Amino acid sequence: MTVRVRTPAIVTDIEGTTGSIAFVRDVLFPYAQEHVADFVARRGDEPEVRAALHAAAREAGEPDADDARIVAILRGWMDDDRKATPLKTLQGLIWAEGYGASGLRGHVYPDAAEALRAWRAAGIALYVYSSGSVAAQKLLFGNSSEGDLLPLFSGFFDTTIGMKTDPASYAAIAAAVGREPAMLTFLSDREAELEAAHAAGWSAIALLRPADVPSGSVSKFPAVSSFAQIVAGS
Repeated sequence: MTVRVRTPAIVTDIEGTTGSIAFVRDVLFPYAQEHVADFVARRGDEPEVRAALHAAAREAGEPDADDARIVAILRGWMDDDRKATPLKTLQGLIWAEGYGASGLRGHVYPDAAEALRAWRAAGIALYVYSSGSVAAQKLLFGNSSEGDLLPLFSGFFDTTIGMKTDPASYAAIAAAVGREPAMLTFLSDREAELEAAHAAGWSAIALLRPADVPSGSVSKFPAVSSFAQIVAGS
């Protein structure tokens, strides 16, 4: 089965869409868990880090928490895969060190990289919308298993623009990129996110990769198991 996309712009999720959920779960999250205490001890006085730590403490309802307590809060949020913006900011900073010093490479499916390159060459504008911070998104695509894909994208969005299950987030993205909602297509493995994008007037396509979704999963939206099944352009 193939699905045709006729919009001039495509916005893609990351986990389960361009790359494996297992990479984030089994590589990136454990790396952040292992290094968060040391990272806060070394770089906790840097303005960006300190601002994120304070934001985490406030979000946890413990504005006077010390760094040890904040680290414990962050680790608990990581265990719960909480979509908290301060956590995503700090994870992104920790991963930045990992990509530089430890040779981390962001997982991208070969079919995704091939399609993204072809779509960009055809003049289709590409964007990313993920719960991971913009900084983390750029690190992943700039240091990916398929090479440096960063130049392919015209913009990146994270939860600072809104939650991915809220139609208002997609309206805000459309405004930010200067396009009518009907000119945008969203690719994701999460039904609730696709529903939110559709409610905002976007087209939506489900990525149901066998490695990332339960067997027999279905979607009410057009569904594919690979970027190779998406035909983009007029």
